[in-house]
Amino acid sequence: MPADDRSVDVSRPFGAHLTVRWWAPMLLTLLVVAATYILQLLFLAAAAIVEVGLWGADPSDPTLTPLSYLATNLAIILIAPLSLLALRVTSRVPWRSAVTLGRRFSWRRLASYTALFAGLMVALNLLIHLVEPSPGSAFAITGTTVALLVIVLLTTPLQAAAEEIAFRGVLTASYASWIRAARPALVVGIGLSTVLFALLHTSFDPWMILNYLGLGASTALIALLGRGLEASIAYHAMNNVFAMVIGSLFADGGGISQDRSAGAAGPYMLLSLLAQAVAVLLVWRIEKRRAAAPTGD
Repeated sequence: MPADDRSVDVSRPFGAHLTVRWWAPMLLTLLVVAATYILQLLFLAAAAIVEVGLWGADPSDPTLTPLSYLATNLAIILIAPLSLLALRVTSRVPWRSAVTLGRRFSWRRLASYTALFAGLMVALNLLIHLVEPSPGSAFAITGTTVALLVIVLLTTPLQAAAEEIAFRGVLTASYASWIRAARPALVVGIGLSTVLFALLHTSFDPWMILNYLGLGASTALIALLGRGLEASIAYHAMNNVFAMVIGSLFADGGGISQDRSAGAAGPYMLLSLLAQAVAVLLVWRIEKRRAAAPTGD
């Protein structure tokens, strides 16, 4: 199916640049929600068959083992191509237009932003450790720990990228297409996609919910400022990688805790919101300088 030139407006901001059929955002939402739950259910069921049926693992253990974490990430990674394909089929939008606007995807940008946000995550987690220190007795390195770390480093960046493509690249712009004026369109697009992003993380802790809302909104703003997903992918990836690496190292040598019940987090999560705000400001300054440079990027 050929791409429709009218589906992309390069004069509008990223996140409000697509024109899709009025019903497409609802279909895309159903697809992302269904894929999120169904794919994880299938992949985790396969992992459980191996772990419980073949390896004799405890079926009541709620922690993320290396295999179950791999299954979860692979399921989320698949959401990206599914959502891009659905966007192309329903509205003839080329997949590149859901990733960048008016330019090619830049691996150099991705690498530079990844290095920048890795430093920001180091500072953030040092501050969190000072405010809410992890118990030293929980630190352990076992074979399970090593396997978790390998899977975290290999698949978590792809998992974060898939969420950015689906939520910030596809859904934000699709929701925004309902509104003609650019600024209200951005408010609608970012607001709806951020709320859906937070809901799909199925947390009952208000501090975690606030953090997910902040992460969704901040990465949407980062994508808007950069007219593409390189910086938002970099921030999301570093956020998740650092969280899961720390979770692996402080898990008593076992699986990663995935407690999202009420009371699981606390006010220290405000530091994550601060880091998100700093990331938005950094991207704003960098992209402002890039726009003023003679050659740009």
